[in-house]
Amino acid sequence: MLELTNAEWIALSLSLKVALTGVVASLPFGFVVAWLLARKNFPGKIILDGLVHLPLVVPPVATGYLLLVLLGINGPVGGWLNGQFGLRLVFTWQGAAIVAAVMGFPLLVRALRLSIEAIDAGLIQAARTLGASPTRVFVTVILPLVSPGLIAGSLLAFSRALGEFGATIAFVGNIPGETQTLPLALYSALQSPDGEEMGYRLVALSIVLAVVTLAASELLGRAVRRRLTGEAL
Repeated sequence: MLELTNAEWIALSLSLKVALTGVVASLPFGFVVAWLLARKNFPGKIILDGLVHLPLVVPPVATGYLLLVLLGINGPVGGWLNGQFGLRLVFTWQGAAIVAAVMGFPLLVRALRLSIEAIDAGLIQAARTLGASPTRVFVTVILPLVSPGLIAGSLLAFSRALGEFGATIAFVGNIPGETQTLPLALYSALQSPDGEEMGYRLVALSIVLAVVTLAASELLGRAVRRRLTGEAL
């Protein structure tokens, strides 16, 4: 059985907290952007689409550096947040959560966009014709139909956040107990002369997490399909 040290438990819990916070924080923005890209035509749509997918093609370290320039205490946004609210993101776990949100955002939007594009517009129009309010249409028609994409996108973004390394170390550093997530703890272990055993345990732990996430994705996907179609699985 895999027995973890206190430092490994801290890295694991921090990874889960950062990834979960990043996904939850990005969900509302991801849904709005996916809806705009799927259902609306407007000037600059191609530019927005490109910006959303930029973290997939730009080196993660470059993305982390851009976040440092923008959200660092001397950056235009980070300086304003620090001056107005005393909120500092660089070298904090909250900053790591922002990195997780940014890096997983393209995967979340892509999955949501495919689900939104698959919705029959006639269903929405029929609900509105029958007098349903926009809120009720969203809760009773749109949300159930996009739930497979919502689940898939959230788990993809969560998995991406768990494995994030380059942008995280560039923006928030590698501080044990604060920003040292599992990939960073593994990096530190591999840099240590006697860190080989810890490295093996962290690799095993990362694999277990990946398997659990994939299994959860499959089980949730089956449950949603069964609820929507009534099929027996």
